[in-house]
Amino acid sequence: MQQAVLVLAAGTCLAARTHRLTVSNVPRWVPTRRLLGDGGWRADGDAWTAELTTRDACDVAASIRGVGLDGRKLLLEATPKLPRPAVRAARLEDARRRRTTSPGFTRRGARVDAEGKWSLTPERLANEIADKVPAGSSVFDCCCGCGGNAIAFARRCAVTAIDVSADRVALARRNAKIYGVDVRVDVGDALRDERTADVLFVDAPWGREWDKERTDLDSLPLLRDVLAAAPGRFKRVLAKVPPSFATAAVPGAAAEAFFGHESGDARRIKFVLLDLVL
Repeated sequence: MQQAVLVLAAGTCLAARTHRLTVSNVPRWVPTRRLLGDGGWRADGDAWTAELTTRDACDVAASIRGVGLDGRKLLLEATPKLPRPAVRAARLEDARRRRTTSPGFTRRGARVDAEGKWSLTPERLANEIADKVPAGSSVFDCCCGCGGNAIAFARRCAVTAIDVSADRVALARRNAKIYGVDVRVDVGDALRDERTADVLFVDAPWGREWDKERTDLDSLPLLRDVLAAAPGRFKRVLAKVPPSFATAAVPGAAAEAFFGHESGDARRIKFVLLDLVL
C-alpha cells in the first residue's frame, strides 16, 4: 500500500508502507505506549502489535535496539521487512535525539565527578522517587555518590547518607548546601554500616558498561549483600536498578519504570525502581 514518500537522510526516496510490528518481552509493569509511542498498540500476552508506517516502524526499531527489560531482550518482528535505508536513517535520528536528555543537577555551582556525569539520577526523577516516601520519614542512602537522591529525599525527610569515596562525600556535602537542605553525609562502607531508618535507598554502582540485555543480583553484588542485611534494620527498601534487571531476583518487590522528560529520553527507561516492604 503506497501512502506517502519517505525521504531518507541519504537523500533517497522510498514509498512509505504499512508494516505489522510486533514487540515481545515487554513486562506488564512497563507503560507500553510510553516505551513504543502512539500507534494503536494491541496487547497479546507479553507482546504488543501495531500497524505502522515505515517511518514510525523504523523509529520504534531504532529506539529499542539492544534493549533488555526485566532480564529479557526486547524482540521485534516486522511484516513486511523494514527496508535497510529507512532503518539506517532512523538509527541516525535516534542517536541525534539522545543528545538531549534529562539534566542532573539544575542549580548553578552543583558539581559531579566523572562517574556522576553518567550515574547521577536526573533531578526531576530523583524528586519523583522522593515523593514516594511519606514526609517525616528517616532515609538512609547507603551509596550516595554526589548526593542527587539524598538531596531530593531531604526536601521532606531526615536523611543520612554515606559513600566509600571521600571525594564524592565532599561533593555531596557541597551540593546539599547549594540546594539548601540538611543532609548528614559520612564516609562509610554500606556493608559495614549498621545504622537503621524507615527507608533504605540503594543505588548500587552498575558500572559504565553494564549489560543492556540482562542484569541480576550477581551483576550488582553490593545490592545483593545490602538486601541480605536489611531485614530488622529497615521497614522499606527502594533500589534503583538498570532497566535490564531481572526483577524476580528480589521476591516481593514492586517494579516501576522511570522514563526521562526530555526529547532524547522521553521514550527511554532511565532506570527501574524496586519497592520492597520488609
